Amino acid sequence: MTYDILIIGGGLVGAAAAVALKRQGRDVALLEIRPPETDAALLENGWDARIYAVSPANQSFLQSLEVWPSESRIQPVARMDVRGDNGGRIEFNAADIHAPHLTCIAENRWLLAGLWRQIRTLGIPVITETAEKLETNIQTASLTLKSGKTLQAKLIIGADGANSWVRGQAGIQVKENPYHHHGVVANFYTEKDHCGTAFQWFKNGEVLAYLPLPDKKISIVWSTGEPEKLTSLGPEDLAAAVTRQGENILGKLSPLSPAFAFNLILRRPESTVAQRILLMGDAAHTIHPLAGQGVNLGFGDVIEFAEISRNAPDIGAYQLLKQYARNRLEPVRTMQLGCDGLFHLFGGKNLPALPWLRNTGLNLVNAAPAVKNRLIKHAMGL
Repeated sequence: MTYDILIIGGGLVGAAAAVALKRQGRDVALLEIRPPETDAALLENGWDARIYAVSPANQSFLQSLEVWPSESRIQPVARMDVRGDNGGRIEFNAADIHAPHLTCIAENRWLLAGLWRQIRTLGIPVITETAEKLETNIQTASLTLKSGKTLQAKLIIGADGANSWVRGQAGIQVKENPYHHHGVVANFYTEKDHCGTAFQWFKNGEVLAYLPLPDKKISIVWSTGEPEKLTSLGPEDLAAAVTRQGENILGKLSPLSPAFAFNLILRRPESTVAQRILLMGDAAHTIHPLAGQGVNLGFGDVIEFAEISRNAPDIGAYQLLKQYARNRLEPVRTMQLGCDGLFHLFGGKNLPALPWLRNTGLNLVNAAPAVKNRLIKHAMGL
């Protein structure tokens, strides 16, 4: 079989690329070994600990694809309260920039289900076989499956995650900088109403975020160098530890979902494109989750490529791919450097001046509305 575009990886970014490019009239196929559940009745049970802070710009993009979840599973964030470890504090309010909200918290499985329902509605072919070999030439790319079957496309999009197989097949080297931290995530019931506020604490070289969910529920991400101290706790003891670290701001927390941990690594591939190959999402870049911008960068990849390739006669032409790489370099590197700098500033315990510097910095920015509002708009994609 021959296609315009063959996308490898059916997570949020790969699925969004499939829908967006198919809606432009491209002949698209998607390779995903484990397609997700899309039955709303089954998804209603429980809450996904994998959640994302989706920017208003990307919310509009997902709404344009008709995949945005129902309001009952979405929590708008109107305010962010960020606290340092020695009295530093900064608050961001949507009202300050005359916006309805700063971001929206959405669950991975509901976003994914909406995208995959569109994939099926649009009749996008889904291949569930394992890929074994990827080869390219000037005019086309060939993908050999485990069964021996060969697929051809003008372009292969690798949206297959941080440990991308496509990236490896393309011979693209990647620079990895481990943070020596893990992100521990879990969901909790809260005693007090969060009122649509997200909280973040920088303490003792660790970062804790409370992200609001509908009603009295939150999802947390705790960036720590000692994840086993948290994951080894029972549900009630973990809830108590998160309550203490969060200064009892929402009262007593109660377990809602099990905790799990993931390794935090900054990844910068030497390139995001090769002959007839393009990388998107975590295959193209990873960042520290403290700003919640990872998936927003991935959706930004999709939006950029869909825009510049809209009328391209050859969707896989190398000059087009290089334009994509150039256009995405600045926004991605800016976010990577910003998050990396924040992590080392607030995660650093080795220099005596750091606590003073980071807390003074928070207070200074908080006292400068113009600077603060510019930061808000940048994070919102406005």
